[in-house]
Amino acid sequence: MSRLCRIEIDDRGLPAPTPEVEQERRVAVFDLLEDNSFAVSPRDGASPPPGPYALRLAIRERRLVFEIATENGAPVTEVHLALSPFRQVVKDYFQICASYYDAVKRLPPSQIEAIDMGRRGIHDEGARLLEERLEGKIALDKPTARRLFTLMCVLHFGAAA
Repeated sequence: MSRLCRIEIDDRGLPAPTPEVEQERRVAVFDLLEDNSFAVSPRDGASPPPGPYALRLAIRERRLVFEIATENGAPVTEVHLALSPFRQVVKDYFQICASYYDAVKRLPPSQIEAIDMGRRGIHDEGARLLEERLEGKIALDKPTARRLFTLMCVLHFGAAA
């Protein structure tokens, strides 16, 4: 039961994403709902209600906000993370994604694969940082952290535009 059953991206007030960014978002949400490990950590000696959980992601006041509720919508907790520790890895990720999308249009498969390996490495770094920043608040497995990092980038893209 330590999983997400619903994911909402609160992108009100943000510019519309590019088709590539929107595709990344759809794939990440689909993959997350298919398979994830997401558990709210106990706080102040109190155990949170059991999952599954509904997650709403937003960026507010330069913070990534995880609004977590029960499957029925009862609020569980909110977790706020400063975006500044993610600034460089998100910037690097956007740059390599742009290179990747450009490469797909004009380069041979061997060169595309090399760029994609770099993209995956930066993505892993961002997911690791997200796991570290959520430590003691939310427990995730690596695939869940990777997909949440993708969604964080989607929101960050809109907030930075």
